[in-house]
Amino acid sequence: MKRYVAELIGTFVLVFGGCGAAVLAGGHIGFTGVALAFGFSLLVMVYVIGPISGCHINPAVTFGLLLSGKFEAKYVPGYVVAQIVGAIIASGLLLIIAGGTSAGYDPSTAGFAANGYGVHSPGGYNLTAAFVAEVVLTFFLVFTVLGSTDIKAPVGFAGIPIGIVLVLIHLVGIPVTNTSVSPARSIGPAVFVGGWALSQLWLFILAPLIGAVIASLLYKAVIASEPLIAARLAETALPSEQAERAR
Repeated sequence: MKRYVAELIGTFVLVFGGCGAAVLAGGHIGFTGVALAFGFSLLVMVYVIGPISGCHINPAVTFGLLLSGKFEAKYVPGYVVAQIVGAIIASGLLLIIAGGTSAGYDPSTAGFAANGYGVHSPGGYNLTAAFVAEVVLTFFLVFTVLGSTDIKAPVGFAGIPIGIVLVLIHLVGIPVTNTSVSPARSIGPAVFVGGWALSQLWLFILAPLIGAVIASLLYKAVIASEPLIAARLAETALPSEQAERAR
């Protein structure tokens, strides 16, 4: 149960921090600030909940870890449910805050950081461009997670490349789709926006999963070491370090 609660909290922080930066401060901090908010949120959570759940906080990452042999299938349903619930809770609380001004806030017209293509893309990018961007950028994320938690990777540093690559992903992807690379992150705002956001949601579920498949296949072909080590263990302090801290 602790794993699932950790995933719910981690996804909550990622969505509330990243989407919150876009909705509440986007006009002041711009795309770069929003990208940093998402990256920092993920980096922090890797160190906070990584030793508990592996800090997937994204169904695409969970799927990629499963396909690569670094995660057990029995935990997948619970992780995905926890991630989606965390994203919806974060979006709901964010909407309460966004509507707390005299002008109010209508998520269906304001966008509410929902992902979209065509007229709902920040840069007006079409469906094909959005689909390709989401597949490629999710590949970046999942491939980085897999490689940085490999048994040969430096111990204790996984959070840094994972957080940095999420910043890069958002710098590229925000103009195209507002950047999803995570079905849970897309579902959260879409539930409250409704209409167009729900009708376009399929892309932001399918494309990230395809990106995760590609990342898993290339990881196993290029990087994977034996024995495989789970992300949760790779993000945990060495026994010697834990013993030192316990003194």
